[in-house]
Amino acid sequence: MAFRALGLDEVWWLVSPQNPLKPTDGMETLEARIQSAQLIARHPRIQVSDIEAQLGTRYTADTLQALCSRHPQTRFVWLMGADNLVQIPRWKNWQRIFETVPVAVFDRPNYSYQALAGMAANRFGRSRCRADEIRSLADRPAPAWAYVWGVRDPQSATALRQKGEQD
Repeated sequence: MAFRALGLDEVWWLVSPQNPLKPTDGMETLEARIQSAQLIARHPRIQVSDIEAQLGTRYTADTLQALCSRHPQTRFVWLMGADNLVQIPRWKNWQRIFETVPVAVFDRPNYSYQALAGMAANRFGRSRCRADEIRSLADRPAPAWAYVWGVRDPQSATALRQKGEQD
């Protein structure tokens, strides 16, 4: 689990009110997506949150900046899949994400090469932690990031939510 690999105390699963890169058609309500995430995140150290809705932020860079301002003693690490590392240059102020908090990128099937050869990995290549440094990622000043190899789950977040609803 990510806790041991990254030396984290807990994970905050941020459910976004609306991903700016996804269409609203067919999108479940925020409440439904929170409930779905809670069904999947059945671990006492995973806290599902609608903090973006509370903060009134729409973009990850703004959310992270607000969280760091609100919780200055907390060491945050942004967790994402390799599929997101591939397309993160499409995100608003994406470089600021890497400059605000350390980032842990989890391997996903069919994305490893694209992710590690992509624009974000190249832009922040000098800030990448070695495998033996991953446990200290939360203690490193940004920019710092790590690629976490492990068990690959090919399911998208949408598929995981749908599976959780069926269980």
